[in-house]
Amino acid sequence: MTQLGFSVQPTPRLVSDAQIATFRDFAVANISDAMSRTNGTSHLRPYHRNGRLIGRALTVKTAPGDNLMVHKAIEMAQPGDVIMVDAGGYLLSAVVGELMSTTAAHKGIAGFVIDGAIRDSEVIGKGDFGAFARGVAHRGPYKEGPGEINVPISIDGMVTMPGDLIVGDHDGVLAIRPNTLDALGALVADIEEKEKKILLSIANGTIDKSWIDETLRRKGVDI
Repeated sequence: MTQLGFSVQPTPRLVSDAQIATFRDFAVANISDAMSRTNGTSHLRPYHRNGRLIGRALTVKTAPGDNLMVHKAIEMAQPGDVIMVDAGGYLLSAVVGELMSTTAAHKGIAGFVIDGAIRDSEVIGKGDFGAFARGVAHRGPYKEGPGEINVPISIDGMVTMPGDLIVGDHDGVLAIRPNTLDALGALVADIEEKEKKILLSIANGTIDKSWIDETLRRKGVDI
């Protein structure tokens, strides 16, 4: 009988390579706008050099300060996966460092998103292997469990399901359900096209800011 608190499940493969390609260059802020600004992380930051991250979610729920199941997740992960670790926001012990990051990078894993701490942050910061975390700690982890792989988790309040599409940049991280990707991609593409036009109007001095005074007048402001 499996001890309670330990579980390893397969990773759903629900997101296509074409869908990943569609979202690869989208800004997280624009995706967030298209998702009604109700999803995503607030307190996690990228510790790697370019800040970008995209891939399919392999989820891990681990005891705070323990990384047994993160090691197992690295073994299970396929190229392009993002290992999402719910470590309870615990910041006294790191669950990932240089050795694990290097191992994952050599496997073609896209990166880690950890609601907890990492260490060896200087080394990680010089590379482009994805590493989002809540903070940094020099203390190392335990390796006893408990933990679960490919179960629903919470990352900084963001519910993440195994197989979700994960997109991150310097503004934060989003988990996107596979069945929403096609419709959402069209919305984000439209937002990005509108932003390009606005930036062009700023550059050439034709931007229309009349909406500001119109809004204030509706609020009863005498201007």
